[in-house]
Amino acid sequence: MSLRERLKSFKLVRKLVYVVVGLASYPGLVIINKLKITGGEHLKDLPKQNVLFVSNHQTYFADVITFLHIFCAVKFGKINRLGLPYYFLNPFTRVNYVAAEQTMNGSWISKLFTLAGALTVKRTWNAEAKENRKGLDVSDTRKITRALENNWVITFPQGTTKPFAPGRKGTALIIKQSKPIVIPVVINGFWRAFNKKGLKFKKKGTLLTVRFKPPLEIDYDARTEDILAQLMDAIEQSKTYMMKGKHHHITPGNAS
Repeated sequence: MSLRERLKSFKLVRKLVYVVVGLASYPGLVIINKLKITGGEHLKDLPKQNVLFVSNHQTYFADVITFLHIFCAVKFGKINRLGLPYYFLNPFTRVNYVAAEQTMNGSWISKLFTLAGALTVKRTWNAEAKENRKGLDVSDTRKITRALENNWVITFPQGTTKPFAPGRKGTALIIKQSKPIVIPVVINGFWRAFNKKGLKFKKKGTLLTVRFKPPLEIDYDARTEDILAQLMDAIEQSKTYMMKGKHHHITPGNAS
């Protein structure tokens, strides 16, 4: 086990990373830009384990960081708002998020953020290796199912910041296996406000929206393809939404 993997297991280390990353990112979410949260009431009574948040994806890091802010705020009774970030005095750390291994090894900042609970997986498309992989491999799936046993998990089934990219069957397989509560999330504005990594500003004064939907009613015995189609429709990345004309999610992006 690597040093980073060992450090991730220490709750104090994760809390310190939350404080550093949280306080550094707070102004960009609330002061420089405007954050609008809806559907936060769906988070109040969730159990502390076996909850899967499924979302569209617009930046490598800003999306996840925003979710962590919201989860910590909800722990302190703040619904659909952040207020002052005193919630980092005792953050909600029972959260993991799925991220590409290559992305998380890209810089010292990403390596630091790995300590906040990253579940690193291989990219669906590896341009350098010219390898096309469909879904998650067994070891990647095992990481996520184990994390669900104790925590909430955030995943981006498209595995890319490109809008309307197809989802990965691995996400549906995990749902069939673990039978989690699935909360769909639709985000917008992040691609406009931040660069692809989500660490630098592109446009200030942007409205950032995070909309939590009610838990999905899922037939866990349904076909993998049907569950995946339900997920993609719930996060508004299906062909139905793509055919509605020029969409607010349109922005170039690559796998993250």
